[in-house]
Amino acid sequence: MESAGVSGSGTANLAVSNEVSAAALRHSKSVLATLFGPPAQRLFDVRYWDGSIERGKPTASGFALVLTRPGALRRMLLPPSELSIVEAYLSGDVDVDGDLSLAVTIGDTINAQLRSPLVLASVMRDLLALPKSDGHVDDVRRIRADRKVAPSGRPHQPERDRAAIQYHYDVGNDFYQMWLDERMVYSCAYFESPAMTLDQAQEAKLDLVCRKLRLHPGERFLDVGCGWGALVMHAAKHYDVQAVGITLSDQQLALARDRIDAAGLASQCHIELCDYRDVSRLGSFDKAASVGMVEHVGVDHLPEYFTSVHAVIRPGGLFLNHGIVSVEASHPLSIPQQIERKLWRRDAFIDQYVFPDGKLGPFHSVVGAAERSGFETRDVESLREHYVLTLREWVKRLESHEEEAIALVGQHTYRVWRLYMTASGYGFAHGSLNVLQTLLSKPRDGDAMLPLTRADLYAKHGTSTTSGTFARSAR
Repeated sequence: MESAGVSGSGTANLAVSNEVSAAALRHSKSVLATLFGPPAQRLFDVRYWDGSIERGKPTASGFALVLTRPGALRRMLLPPSELSIVEAYLSGDVDVDGDLSLAVTIGDTINAQLRSPLVLASVMRDLLALPKSDGHVDDVRRIRADRKVAPSGRPHQPERDRAAIQYHYDVGNDFYQMWLDERMVYSCAYFESPAMTLDQAQEAKLDLVCRKLRLHPGERFLDVGCGWGALVMHAAKHYDVQAVGITLSDQQLALARDRIDAAGLASQCHIELCDYRDVSRLGSFDKAASVGMVEHVGVDHLPEYFTSVHAVIRPGGLFLNHGIVSVEASHPLSIPQQIERKLWRRDAFIDQYVFPDGKLGPFHSVVGAAERSGFETRDVESLREHYVLTLREWVKRLESHEEEAIALVGQHTYRVWRLYMTASGYGFAHGSLNVLQTLLSKPRDGDAMLPLTRADLYAKHGTSTTSGTFARSAR
């Protein structure tokens, strides 16, 4: 009798569970139909937790939106925001099977639809009918937030900047090595043709920076935000300079020093754990570069950043600043647009999970701060299309190491990086983001110490070794 009672209870629970799942399926389908139209009109498939599938347009479906739990859409859209949608993916409530780059506009579509009061009311009725939690997942929102930076102090103060940098870069050297090139260059590559490999394109970028700075033997060169040391090593090896790099990441510092020692460049390269505001303690320099570092500074601190670098460069010296800017940030927003941006929590994903305090500004803020510090703008080059190619390579490499990456850093962190780099690639491809190399001079008695044209940058350009030799002979 006892065993029969247990069996009956299990059957009853299963029946209740099936009933809940069936109701959740109806409401989930209704939400998606309201937001995206009937299945046959959609550009993607939908796969539900019970294995059922709604097929989108046969000729357009490049991915499937996967709802893994009955309450997934409720947690994804209550409250409705870009961050909630992203966190539903990070937590595993929803997944994307196929090309993630095709799915990054889903949030914008939802935002546009929910601006209609009728659509919002209809969606809310269905969302509130979905389960709040799903058995083994009792608090998805807590699970979502298992890796956020713990801010201390005011934004962009030295201690908080160091915490933010370490949060981003100390994910682990082994993780970055999975998908970066052999030199571990974590910035936009320079593709002289789409057929170039990532390794070739990153070497070309390193050499382009050195050529723009017209490095020559014996000069003292500073790399602000040196990463794992690729640029200082390249400059020392091919241009015979004395190179100093600074970073705030302990893990970058350790590996960069090991790589310099292994390459036999210790007599020419040195890496310091140093904030850009304290760089004066390292002495003066003939040339300097900052590649992918200015994004961490913050718009309000750009004057301090450029003033610090300007102070350590000798008269007649050059500074190449390579950084991402927001094209959208240069467009003034109306009050309704400002409210919408705040309510929709745009950029909150990047701030909370990727680059804490790393809000991008417009280019005019960058060049304005540089010139107010005393620099003269000599040349600007956009590498926007190059970053599209770079990010595609990074994502492809990361996805090819999915199991290894998840074993190393966990599902959550893997998804953060897959989404962040995919969405960034979309931003560069569609022009909302740009990456600019700005060559700045510190004239000596009015002389910028530069040739009249750019011809020397590209003449006889082939490999880094030949261009380095040419740069030295041209002086």
